[in-house]
Amino acid sequence: MKNAKQIIKKNYQHYLEQEIEKNLSKKITPKLLLHSCCAPCSSYVLEYLSQYFSITVFYYNPNICPEEEYNKRLAEQKKFITLFPAKNRINFIQEKYEPEIFFEKVKGLENKKEGGIRCLKCYSFRLENTALKALELDISYFTTTLTVSPHKDAHIINVLGKNIAKKYQLNYLYSDFKKRNGFQQSITLSKKYNLYRQDYCGCLFSRETLQKQN
Repeated sequence: MKNAKQIIKKNYQHYLEQEIEKNLSKKITPKLLLHSCCAPCSSYVLEYLSQYFSITVFYYNPNICPEEEYNKRLAEQKKFITLFPAKNRINFIQEKYEPEIFFEKVKGLENKKEGGIRCLKCYSFRLENTALKALELDISYFTTTLTVSPHKDAHIINVLGKNIAKKYQLNYLYSDFKKRNGFQQSITLSKKYNLYRQDYCGCLFSRETLQKQN
């Protein structure tokens, strides 16, 4: 049996390109619900995917703390969508800010390390709520901007997305937006559009981790 180090990780960028080619061959522009954590992370993703999909950005991030930070990131997300000249129109919806949902979901995991099981819980419930919103809006595809970050494991996020998609009979759009120099392009676009780039992931625990490092 192969151990973990011997397992070859899947090429999620390749899967994404295959899905795009399939839709291009059918001459269709499918609807996509894109969960976005912030404007900088969404910048490259929207630049890339808006060529091939009719996108609705779904801003669902009850993990972000404090509320002032949440509102600042929300405003930047709206600004970028307004300014960016997308090939296909980009729509935007947001959920109510309810940080108590996040704290309930990660209850008992407060002292776990950054990037561990607490973060997986956070990815999972945000992805599941994105899927539920896609069902509500009759949008067959959903995905997230999270894989653009070099600090997040695209394999874990894609496995979560795949399982949630199966549960709700939706299409999860595989991604590893770090590929094709995606993260660096997000930095370039952030500078071009003068976007606020936060220095921590979003939650209280990631902010505390940053403060300890400094």
